[in-house]
Amino acid sequence: MKIDILTLFPEGFEPIKQSIIGRAVESKKIDINLINIRDFSKDKHKKVDDTPYGGGAGMVIKPDVVYDSYKSVYEPDAKVIYLTPQGKTLNQKKVQELSEYKHLILICGHYEGIDQRVIDEIAPEEISIGDYVLTGGELPAMVIIDAVTRYVEGVLNKESIKEESFNNNLLEYPQYTRPEIFLGRKVPEVLMSR
Repeated sequence: MKIDILTLFPEGFEPIKQSIIGRAVESKKIDINLINIRDFSKDKHKKVDDTPYGGGAGMVIKPDVVYDSYKSVYEPDAKVIYLTPQGKTLNQKKVQELSEYKHLILICGHYEGIDQRVIDEIAPEEISIGDYVLTGGELPAMVIIDAVTRYVEGVLNKESIKEESFNNNLLEYPQYTRPEIFLGRKVPEVLMSR
């Protein structure tokens, strides 16, 4: 799976280079590319935002820089996602659906968002990770990457994802390991016979 991330803050993605995702990148099961939207600014100061028409607090990311960064990675079969609080809330069914794509393009908003004209032109699926507001789309992008790449073949063994929380609309059962007794709490007897 190839994942292109359009962001103003590529350095914020260091955590996804660790652990399971890091190993999946190293073994070429997934390919994660960070595209700095700022690199597509035609402004000598690399400015990418401006005040919104109609007034209001905050800044809006200009449409041209987002569009040009998007076109630099666009492929017809890519699934394009804009991470925004206005989007449909991410759930396990959507995660599994997204894992079927070979190429994801994740667009991270920031400030007050992205100029609506480029969103209308690109027509991405809009996804939110919950009913709250964050400072940008970088954390939601990492959530999607972490959740989706678990289902890419070879990233985890099949047993690890077979019986887990949210499969069949159930939560996973409590887990235990050694030692058998910890702070006076014993592993349930039914598990000791296995």
